[in-house]
Amino acid sequence: MVAFGVTILLSMFAVFELSYDTFHEKKDKIYQVYMTWQTPKGTEIGTSQPTPLAEALQSEVPGVHKITRHLEEEALTFYNDKEISLDALYVDDDFFDMFSFPTEQGSKTNPLKDRTSVVLTKETALKFFDTEDPIGKTVTVLIEGKKEPFTVGGVVQDIPKASTIDFEIALPFNRNPAFNETKELWGAQYHEVFVQLEEQVSSELFEKNSREFTNLHYKGSIEKLERDGARPNSHGNFLQLGLLPLTDMRFAKYDTGAVVISKARIYIVLGIAFLILFIACVNFINMSIAKSSQRLKEIGMRKTLGAEKKQLFFQFWVESLVIFLFSTGFGILLSFLLQDSFQTLFRTSAQISNLFSPLILIGASLLILTISLIVGGYPTILLNRLSTVQSLKGKLDSSGNNRLRNALIVVQFGIAILLISGTFVLKGQIDYMRNKDLGYDKQHVFSFPLNGKKNSYDAVELLRENLIDQPGIVSVSGADNNLGRGKDGSQYTSVWGFDYKGKSVRTNTLTVDYDYLKTLGLKLLEGRSFDVTKKIDNQSIIINERMVKELGEKYPLSVNVPMDDSLNYTVIGVVKDYHFKDISTSIEPLTFFLNREEGLKYAFVKVTSAEMLNAVQRIETVYKAIEPNAAFLGSFLDENVDRTFIREKNLAALITSGSIVAILLCCMGLFAMSMFITTQRTKEIGIRKVVGASVSTITVLLTKDFLKLVGIAFILATPIAWWATSKWLENYPYRMELNIWIFLAAGGLALIIAIITISQRTIRAAIANPVKSLRTE
Repeated sequence: MVAFGVTILLSMFAVFELSYDTFHEKKDKIYQVYMTWQTPKGTEIGTSQPTPLAEALQSEVPGVHKITRHLEEEALTFYNDKEISLDALYVDDDFFDMFSFPTEQGSKTNPLKDRTSVVLTKETALKFFDTEDPIGKTVTVLIEGKKEPFTVGGVVQDIPKASTIDFEIALPFNRNPAFNETKELWGAQYHEVFVQLEEQVSSELFEKNSREFTNLHYKGSIEKLERDGARPNSHGNFLQLGLLPLTDMRFAKYDTGAVVISKARIYIVLGIAFLILFIACVNFINMSIAKSSQRLKEIGMRKTLGAEKKQLFFQFWVESLVIFLFSTGFGILLSFLLQDSFQTLFRTSAQISNLFSPLILIGASLLILTISLIVGGYPTILLNRLSTVQSLKGKLDSSGNNRLRNALIVVQFGIAILLISGTFVLKGQIDYMRNKDLGYDKQHVFSFPLNGKKNSYDAVELLRENLIDQPGIVSVSGADNNLGRGKDGSQYTSVWGFDYKGKSVRTNTLTVDYDYLKTLGLKLLEGRSFDVTKKIDNQSIIINERMVKELGEKYPLSVNVPMDDSLNYTVIGVVKDYHFKDISTSIEPLTFFLNREEGLKYAFVKVTSAEMLNAVQRIETVYKAIEPNAAFLGSFLDENVDRTFIREKNLAALITSGSIVAILLCCMGLFAMSMFITTQRTKEIGIRKVVGASVSTITVLLTKDFLKLVGIAFILATPIAWWATSKWLENYPYRMELNIWIFLAAGGLALIIAIITISQRTIRAAIANPVKSLRTE
């Protein structure tokens, strides 16, 4: 029952994850556009595209049926006295034709019919309008500090949980803040593009058709790559457009210079589910054999009265099928009872209803029939081999030569050791990432989004003025990006490219306010930080060590970086490298700007340990006074960092839970087998005690064979565990070191559990009265 319940819950999780974006009717023809760059340092891949790309693709490259640009932003939206910060998408007209977000109210063909229309989800419409009809109502959206009016043109159903595209409000792409400045720039890449291909066009054909297009529109970039020593790809191109299937977006990684679709996490969960089910089946076989001696006389009598082997086989199979059906029913009931707790523990929206598809139900039914046939059939075959005389004697040979039984025990404990090892390594890597020095103070810095109406610089200055003299506040600053993943869920980076001394240079950029380095605790290696008294700092930059290497300068403070033909930025400081991105990626070049033309997105406040809780309350109070209607979504940076490896934490929790269930099932099977063996050797135990054997000697005698099997399981499972965990760790540039003690601990734990389980029965048999033992026959 427990095994079926756990299997259902884990399968529910896996099926939900694999179902992402499959609800779109045209999913098989929708792709995300990405670009592959052949740089001097190797191949790089990016999904950010320039504004003119989409329109040019549709008009110049054959095979494009529909296309849409896609930009995610926060949008502060107003209606009457209501003010709500919404997850916004800036998209083109084709968006709602391509993607299956059914319209409930308004135009079903083109809800974004003009520049002044917006589309809301059903839940968002209820927030603003309650029971009023939202169609035709005017809402106001804050764009670049100005309130822009929009008419509600449509309301769509709430976004399904299994969707990588999520929004609360959709706006025309040509109303996004960067559109007017970038609509003719091929070098400003800041949004994604999705295409729907014509029915007869494959992704391979599109990529082939787009090569001339890329060579034409990126001619300048290609010349620079060739100048800098980049090598073309197998087709002779330096730049190549590629297409990623919509249903693979959630599983795509670009870190290695190639698009890698990795569903390993999902298959690991499915693997654990089936391993637990396998262990339960092995237990059923072993327990059936253990109890079979009680039915040997019945079998012998049935054979004497003319029962055929197939009749006995059918009887045992039906009995096992009934047991399996009852176990399945109770397992389903258990899974329903645990569903809410499972969702909370593993932070998933998966539901058991995800398994209610015809294909899955038919497959599950066939699986139950097959398992019951195998599990119920094997003990029957084993017992049918006995002669009628042996059966009537009620004696089953237990000489220890049952290789299949021993093999099953080895496999059981091998699986358990593998899961325990995986748990240790996963938890070790998570602890490594959590405790690694990231180069900044993550324990004492509190960050939150600036999502109000005020100018972001004015908001930070007001925060500084009202907080700096309060107890527990050390310093206040701001930036256009967060560290880690905050409560608002956003995480992005900006990249700037330029030519420096005849070569192309690319760097991540960060717009900051004064005191940013001080607030974050960043170490300044050379030069100085930005100074509020020096106006020249508006045309100055600070760079990290990796950027110094990128520039190739021995004395970086003498460097002037060209912003454009008439403006240079002077390097005034160098900071020690720190992890401004996830720890799962290598540190890259970074440049700090002090540029009031670019808005800040987040405030950062450093607090003291002694006043941490009170300081957070003071920060919230002050911010609420500055922005009374804005949501306060603050958290410490260590919490933000933890959110960046939430998938690893969920996977560790799943494997840990699976390991516990697997160990418990192994113990049940081992207990049953020890009970069976001691029962069959009762007379032998009595004789040994009569001739002087001690309790400890008999206990060791009954235990050693089982412990040998656990030892064999350890020897076989450890190399597999070592290989699997080392391969998994290769995905991380910064990772813990594997050592033999992890696997020895896993094997030792399995051994201790086995000893405790077996000793429950063997010690009882060893201390039994020998007179009773000798009367067993």
